[in-house]
Amino acid sequence: MNNKMTRQLTLLLLLLALLVGCGGAETTDAPEPTEASASTETTTEDVVESEDDIVLTHWYHQYGEEGTFEAVQRYAAEYSAQTPGVTVNVEWIPGDYNGALNAALLTEGGPDVFEVQSVDLARVSAGQLEPLNDLFSDEVLADFSSTALEIVTVDDSIYSVPMIIDPQLFYYRKSALDEAGLSEPTTIDELIATAAALDSGRVKGLYLGNDQIGPPWVTYVSTYAAGAELTENGSAAFNTATNMTMLEKRRELAQSGNLLVGAPTDWWDPTAINDGLANMQWIGLWAAPAIIAAHGDDIGVFPWPALDAENEPVVWVGSWNQSVNANSPHKDAAKAYVSWLWIENTEIQQDWALSYGFHIPPRASAAASAEQLQDGIPSEIVALTEQYGRSITPMWTGAMQSALRDAQAEVIINGGDSTEQMNSAEQTVQSELDSLNN
Repeated sequence: MNNKMTRQLTLLLLLLALLVGCGGAETTDAPEPTEASASTETTTEDVVESEDDIVLTHWYHQYGEEGTFEAVQRYAAEYSAQTPGVTVNVEWIPGDYNGALNAALLTEGGPDVFEVQSVDLARVSAGQLEPLNDLFSDEVLADFSSTALEIVTVDDSIYSVPMIIDPQLFYYRKSALDEAGLSEPTTIDELIATAAALDSGRVKGLYLGNDQIGPPWVTYVSTYAAGAELTENGSAAFNTATNMTMLEKRRELAQSGNLLVGAPTDWWDPTAINDGLANMQWIGLWAAPAIIAAHGDDIGVFPWPALDAENEPVVWVGSWNQSVNANSPHKDAAKAYVSWLWIENTEIQQDWALSYGFHIPPRASAAASAEQLQDGIPSEIVALTEQYGRSITPMWTGAMQSALRDAQAEVIINGGDSTEQMNSAEQTVQSELDSLNN
């Protein structure tokens, strides 16, 4: 073999060796993985969670305030941009939100994150709501409104993070009370007398709503202001002598002729007090900017009055809250997103509560640093809510609400027998409670 052929053969052998070394001829003497190395192997599930893009679906009911849809889209985009591997898609649900949610949660394609007004025991029992206690440190827990948390807590498990607080109470014209020589009513008898004194014929004394009994929340605050509870230790607790007296006082108020009826909009809109149709109106914090714009400093607020000096007045606390679907394939990612949005991010919480509508952020620190809530009527409403705020618990259902409200409407509007109606409501509510407890 000549030198040229020898060099060519040597080069060929070298190239073959390189290909074998790089190419992955499988060796048979590779060491078995140790326990430590085996624990770090990537599974198919890990690949999905860590490398593929997780898409979280976030449901909201259709808010009426301008700019809200754009705001939640912006929050989702911000989180998606700063969280590699996670994309949040917002879905705006018009119409019957609760009906759509109930149906969706029965499927594998239900939303990962969604809104609730209060925690529904049926959803808890069905395993649809993920417990969120691990999102709340002791410090964070102490910073949240205890009343707002009560709505979303079952057996010490927190199933939703409060987003906004919507207190409701009475607004009134200060000048009208001054002219009548009266101060804010603190008892139900004083409220009845004040409504009469402020009724000039052209301007009625008080507006509770066109049905003269007000929204369901009035049923609740009047019960609490009479020293009674809706439920207690698994039993209906509202059918007491004091609450019976409160109910009869509400009938006296409705039949006095001093309440506005036939207003162009219902209780949730401030038209009645803003257009001079009534000197007092039951409505929420959301109406404060419009009422202040209409009347300036000539506006005051007070809670639902107590039955008597032995009891306390009450401010209704409504809220919207965010839950995580317990059946979501991305629960951890969903919980991290909810924590970022409604626990950690004060700026977003204040923007959501105060830039479109007018609400209280549920975290005390977020409310305390919100400029819009520091002075005047908004500040006073925040203080009254902290002092007298009450709401319902997850033990109270829609069927119970209908039973009690229908019974009280029969008494207030139609003059029905209060004992008979309250007994009937108690039986229905107790039957519902027994079903839940079982």
